[in-house]
Amino acid sequence: MSEITIAGLIEGGKATAGPPFGPALGPLGVNIGGIVAEINKKTGEFAGMKISVKVIVDTSTKAFRVEVGSPSTSSLILKELGVSAGAKTKDETVGNITIEQVKKIAKSKEASIYGKDLADRVKQVLGTCKSMGVKCNGEDPRAVIAKISSGELKV
Repeated sequence: MSEITIAGLIEGGKATAGPPFGPALGPLGVNIGGIVAEINKKTGEFAGMKISVKVIVDTSTKAFRVEVGSPSTSSLILKELGVSAGAKTKDETVGNITIEQVKKIAKSKEASIYGKDLADRVKQVLGTCKSMGVKCNGEDPRAVIAKISSGELKV
């Protein structure tokens, strides 16, 4: 069994038979339409976000599988806030996220961010919030991290 992996970055739910996948898959004699449909099905929930996708093709049977990466933490934060970009200066605040939204992001990133438990992963997401100019529950994310570390706030 010989496999070929083709990777690319696409906007969620908007893969086409064009680049990056179409030209690479064409010479393999596989069902490009079927692959594009599978990619769009698996990435539809990430509409508006760039997401990494791998297509693994078995060249002997023409069978394929699609593996979808995880969007960046910052992309998930922006989606939760409904804004298009983070702060441009360190004093700017672009939004306020709830601790429940932060937990949701931390859970969705479980496989790709480090941390022995949910609290550690939540603190990492809050660190990203800080760098993007996003407050959490109306506070500086560093203050929320301190509350989690001290046990004052349970996640």
